[in-house]
Amino acid sequence: HYPREPRPPSVHPRRGEEDTPIGAMPGCFRLGWRHGLLEEVYKSRDVGVNSFVLFPKVPDGLKTQTGDEAYNDNGLVPRTIRLLKDKYPDIVIYTDVALDPYSSDGHDGIVREDGVIMNDETVHQLCKQAVSQARAGADVISPSDMMDGRVGAIRAALDAEGFHDVSIMSYTAKYASSFYGPFREALDSNPRFGDKKTYQMNPANYREALIETAADEAEGADILLVKPGLPYLDIIRLLRDNSALPIAAYQVSGEYSMIKAGGVLKMVDEEKVMMESLLCLRRAGADIILTYFARQAANVLCGTKRM
Repeated sequence: HYPREPRPPSVHPRRGEEDTPIGAMPGCFRLGWRHGLLEEVYKSRDVGVNSFVLFPKVPDGLKTQTGDEAYNDNGLVPRTIRLLKDKYPDIVIYTDVALDPYSSDGHDGIVREDGVIMNDETVHQLCKQAVSQARAGADVISPSDMMDGRVGAIRAALDAEGFHDVSIMSYTAKYASSFYGPFREALDSNPRFGDKKTYQMNPANYREALIETAADEAEGADILLVKPGLPYLDIIRLLRDNSALPIAAYQVSGEYSMIKAGGVLKMVDEEKVMMESLLCLRRAGADIILTYFARQAANVLCGTKRM
């Protein structure tokens, strides 16, 4: 038995454009806003995958230092939510809350002139982004930015607008990892300067995950997420042993691409390694797994080979 496996599709805004392969992630595509996306969801639902996480590829012309496009009610993500909910009202839509896809600097927060990430100013923008997504019909808001205090602020903003039933999946333990490279290529969201180590967690730091767990619970998170997944099984278990909330694990792009590459080069059995990796995430304590393998794994569990 495997936990729920939301599939994280990447969408781009131009109607009628063909799906674009992501070079560093074999088998994954930037999906066209309408037809490619709807087809992907249709195929996924056909094998039992009913939860999806949306990530936008935002045109450079819409990116600014303050990331205002993030809360445009007619932006790519709100339009996509409305499209999917109109076609498939029973699916569960998770949305990403962070400024990096919308930022001309490529960081998750607003950058001051001296290069410092402005925490409180960023949280203000994130609250507006979360409300915009909830207004469009998002089921689960997922702040991945790692700003301090953002979960409580987002919860208050959602409640103030009447979105009491919209859940928050907090990226509780998001590490400054080298496993994110292929995803950042997919969204063209690499930082224009520096790195994200000042606000993402140090991979060597075990105890900070406990501090973040307590903080996110107190601020009103409904789900706690660990990212990346397989290299951080100990952190998944740590959260599982110290919280009664559902625990999610994100099998990130680097994990996916390594398994894919090993399969292409005939160095490992791709299907067996894929399924073992998901089993390990589950064994460590994950109730929910975000994975680019969702449809492929569901096919295996269904006893089919449809892709």
